[in-house]
Amino acid sequence: MRTPTLLTHLDRWAFDRIATREWPGAQRVLPKLTRSANHGLLWFGVAAGAAALGGRPARRAAVRGIASLAVASATVNTLGKRSVRRARPLLDAVPAMRRLHRQPFTSSFPSGHAASAAAFVTGVAFENKWWGLALAPVAASVAFSRVYTGVHYPGDVLAGAALGVGAAFAVRGFAPTRAQLAPPARPRAEAPALPGGRGLFVVANAGSGQRSGPRLDRASEVYGVLPHAEVVVCGDPDGPPLDKALEEAAEQAKARGGALGVLGGDGTVNAAATVAVRHGLPLAVLPGGTLNHFAYDLGIETYAEAARAVESGEAVAVDVARFRAEPHQEGQRFLNTFSIGAYPELVRIRERWAHRIGAWPAGVLAAWEVLRTAAPLSMEIDGERRSVWLLFVGNCQYRGLGTAPVRRHDLADGVLDVRVVHGGRLARTRLLAAALLGTPRSSPVLGEARLPRLRIGGLPDDVPLAFDGEVTTVNGELALEKNNEALTVYRLLPT
Repeated sequence: MRTPTLLTHLDRWAFDRIATREWPGAQRVLPKLTRSANHGLLWFGVAAGAAALGGRPARRAAVRGIASLAVASATVNTLGKRSVRRARPLLDAVPAMRRLHRQPFTSSFPSGHAASAAAFVTGVAFENKWWGLALAPVAASVAFSRVYTGVHYPGDVLAGAALGVGAAFAVRGFAPTRAQLAPPARPRAEAPALPGGRGLFVVANAGSGQRSGPRLDRASEVYGVLPHAEVVVCGDPDGPPLDKALEEAAEQAKARGGALGVLGGDGTVNAAATVAVRHGLPLAVLPGGTLNHFAYDLGIETYAEAARAVESGEAVAVDVARFRAEPHQEGQRFLNTFSIGAYPELVRIRERWAHRIGAWPAGVLAAWEVLRTAAPLSMEIDGERRSVWLLFVGNCQYRGLGTAPVRRHDLADGVLDVRVVHGGRLARTRLLAAALLGTPRSSPVLGEARLPRLRIGGLPDDVPLAFDGEVTTVNGELALEKNNEALTVYRLLPT
């Protein structure tokens, strides 16, 4: 018979002290809390609430928290409990009112509840430390409840918590956070520092990002972070048209030696960028739309972050892409994506329904309709005739697999990210199968290239195309090209 070690004695002594002590209010709360955390249900509920009610940062934190929890749970159940067989504590010292109705029968070491709690909260903290700190007392209470109800020794809980933290670090190593993969600070660009926003002329689109419910006061949102900025609101019956408001704001900013600002979604930001490039002005982007792809890839997720960059004068130069129908020379610019084929139709259907049922359900409805009815287009890509379901062109290289690009790491890489879904027999089925198997890049229906320019010809008249979430039609041959480092934008630079 082995003699218990000093650590085992301390563990049992601590358990007995907790079991025999009265904890005011704990009897009403902790048993319920520990049951709510069974199978991670508490944390799944928190994640679901964040995903439904929060914005993109909250959804990202929820996903990272659940991924960390999953790794911790798998490690506890496959390695931890099988490698150390430890009997559960004796319940003699635990008051009957505290005990669980159903006692666990697996090994006491380590605590799965503590591992899941620590993993989830640490994962969330990697995305936002304040959210992690807010959830930390809940996680600590869940961990303590396992000792309080008599199902674990304190050592089991500490070991589980350490394992959970390690699982969150493992997930971060495999899938780095945005802070770890922040867009490069280069190339830095000159932009005036505007304390309080003095000298910044902001055009705010009242219609961007609006869902059902009271309309937001866009001017107050800007003044809340930049009290000395000049703001004009467009997009409602009483406001000026967007193009006129941007031109007037740019002229005033030019005269004052300031900058142009924009609050809105990607379509609004596109219009502002076109004006800023033409006037040679730096642009401040406040993410006020539904998706805010450009702002997020820039590293701006909140109005406060945009404001800090404006006040400090931190800015970078980014690429702007352009498409034009020859022989017309001006064309239109895009900051994010350009596409022909199934996607423009998806955008058109989504916009038709978004104001009635919301952006996300409208997107699902549009995707279903497009998959059911879409047909391939015949076109020439750099002189070669092809049958194409979808032609996607990104301004700079996107990260992500196949036809599901996720984000950009470098907004000044000088390339167009070209992805083509070819037509042919069972093309959609084959591409879907490749995506499910995790091998979309090897699918024969998907082609990819990184190019400085692209020509598209042989299109039907008035073919629809989408750029930065907007839909238009064109006739004639299209030329796509890059304007490298053409736009100066405010963003916080890594220290």
